[in-house]
Amino acid sequence: MASQILRRVLRGRQVEQISTALIESPSSLRLLSSPVRALSSSTETIRATLFPGDGIGPEIAESVKQVFNAAEVPIEWEEHFVGDKVDPRTESFLTWESLESVRQNKVGLKGPMATPIGKGHRSLNLTLRKELGLYANVRPCYSLPGYKTRYDDVNLVTIRENTEGEYSGLEHQVVRGVVESLKIITRQASLRVAEYAFHYAKAHGRKRVSAIHKANIMRKTDGLFLKCCREVAEKYPEITYEEVIIDNCCMMLVKNPALFDVLVMPNLYGDIISDLCAGLVGGLGLTPSCNIGEGGIALAEAVHGSAPDIAGKNLANPTALLLSSVMMLRHLGLNDKAERIHDAIIKTIAEGKYRTVDLGGTSSTTDFTKAVRDNL
Repeated sequence: MASQILRRVLRGRQVEQISTALIESPSSLRLLSSPVRALSSSTETIRATLFPGDGIGPEIAESVKQVFNAAEVPIEWEEHFVGDKVDPRTESFLTWESLESVRQNKVGLKGPMATPIGKGHRSLNLTLRKELGLYANVRPCYSLPGYKTRYDDVNLVTIRENTEGEYSGLEHQVVRGVVESLKIITRQASLRVAEYAFHYAKAHGRKRVSAIHKANIMRKTDGLFLKCCREVAEKYPEITYEEVIIDNCCMMLVKNPALFDVLVMPNLYGDIISDLCAGLVGGLGLTPSCNIGEGGIALAEAVHGSAPDIAGKNLANPTALLLSSVMMLRHLGLNDKAERIHDAIIKTIAEGKYRTVDLGGTSSTTDFTKAVRDNL
């Protein structure tokens, strides 16, 4: 049965039809290095999809809209909300129309989404990744000036393969009391995310790419991932390439995060390592993120939870979504606007006068947002 499931998923992905041209020059490798569309001026209006999300999502999404208005960012938001019924076309509470919006606009921003508990539908985040082909999650982790943590010199980027691995969703019961989960690693997906990682490193002047793995145990799956990383590394001789076992990587990150620069890894390892790195700089509330998809799609997101316990109380910290929106602006080539907003966020946190509760302060979401606007 396992082999039948495997054949189905491989046929569905059409692995054998992978385009060599995509690997050599994928259009979606442009995040933060060159604009995905040619902008004649910074005043040209750009349509972008906005998923406010659940819980605190609408509040922090409102913060982004206010800051963008104050900075005169030429973005026209096309808002889409999570439905209250399962859409049979997506098998989730996300509608087909919302996915089409991202496909057409090629760029979007997503607040936190919580999948309702129940059966018969997919995770909202998994639906977005699968349906939009969001193959790489890019998460910069860097120390914020003026906000003290255990480390002062963190400046690294995790790049996570986003579509397969242990999160392929292929599980079944062999016999009662015994279940089996299939880990899928393909050459197509591995080459694609490796190419993106090395391109990102080169575009941003970074010197090292570390492939994170467990190939000493999972010789076939992680072994294939490493083989693909090695192939891509040969095309970038100016960048140092290394391979680090996942458990050793965790230890090294906690001891001295300055040892790393760009880390690329399969799905499950990326889920764990990216959160670990966020903890080094103050938590998920301070960490931006952006998903890169096929055809040049970029969907920036806040990766923290929806925090329903504080929803509607004006207590949420909008920093992660604001910094993620900055990544979106850089992807669009609106670098001046991005830098203005980024500097205003950093200045607000560094001053220490307006900090939300999670940052040790007493300010409301509204107060923090106003401070960022004032610092523009």
